Amino acid sequence: MKDQIFMNTKVAILGGGGMATACATLLSESSDIAVSMWVRKPEVAADMQNSRENKRLLPGVSLAESIRVTSDVDEAVADADYLVVAIPTEFLRQALTKLAPHLKNVSPVISVIKGIEQDTFFRPSEIIADVLGPRPVVALGGPSHAEEIARRLPASVVAASGDIQLAKQTQKLFSTDRFRVYTNVDIVGVELAGALKNVIAIAAGICDGGKYGDNAKSAIMTRGLVEMNRFGSAYGAEPSTFSGLAGVGDLITTCMSPFGRNRRLGERLGQGETREEIISSMDAVAEGVNTTRSVYDLAEAKGLDMPITTEIFRVLFEGKSPEAATQTLMTRPQREE
Repeated sequence: MKDQIFMNTKVAILGGGGMATACATLLSESSDIAVSMWVRKPEVAADMQNSRENKRLLPGVSLAESIRVTSDVDEAVADADYLVVAIPTEFLRQALTKLAPHLKNVSPVISVIKGIEQDTFFRPSEIIADVLGPRPVVALGGPSHAEEIARRLPASVVAASGDIQLAKQTQKLFSTDRFRVYTNVDIVGVELAGALKNVIAIAAGICDGGKYGDNAKSAIMTRGLVEMNRFGSAYGAEPSTFSGLAGVGDLITTCMSPFGRNRRLGERLGQGETREEIISSMDAVAEGVNTTRSVYDLAEAKGLDMPITTEIFRVLFEGKSPEAATQTLMTRPQREE
């Protein structure tokens, strides 16, 4: 049973992807919590509601009968005590602008989004505040593939917010015997770590696709973590965050797991496919692509040394071959670690 404070609590999940579905499944374990999902496309919402399954993104995972899936915004968010936002960064602003008139209260927002908005360079919590106005926001980050969470495999994440009481509420709300939640006040670090690790995962995938071996992939992950920490520190994050679940923890999972969309995109790049070919064939969004452009621009603005990010940017957006990018990294001037 959940803490008494969650009796008769309603959570509205905004999004119909794998992570949204996994969060719904996780929260539905408690009989004290009513869970609704807002799915943009009526036909997808109807199919999930009737079949009790997200056939496209989480096939084989049954949705509890208590979860209400709908494309009706008012029905989904009515009287919601918490909003869980699980919409890819590139669609977030547009979706929230549509939803904003239907949100009658200032329910806290729990973001499970990992990316940086192009042009504005806003983190998810900043987009939420910009569109919805001031309201409490917490970021839930860490190694958390939806495919495993939905099947009740053990996982640990971190809930980060400048409002530590909200972080603790989120901790209690999401915790189960198979899902452990820590708290952190560094929402900047947790959000930046969640975005940056996707860039490094593309590089790790290129190692897989090019058959560069374990040594190369380990080096990419290790030096990639250095870049993540360097960038985060420059933009106000706590360095220690990158040593935790949101940093090295999520980096390991995203670079190693077969479920990682960004790693898989990198693998296909390493096998010779183009960015356009890969993206057009993917069912879900690889956040690392747009994040690479944003991080590259931000690093350039501050004069940060981000060699891996730079080479991934050149591969994705300037047509540089993965082989040439690898050669550039391997022949950089020698230096101390």
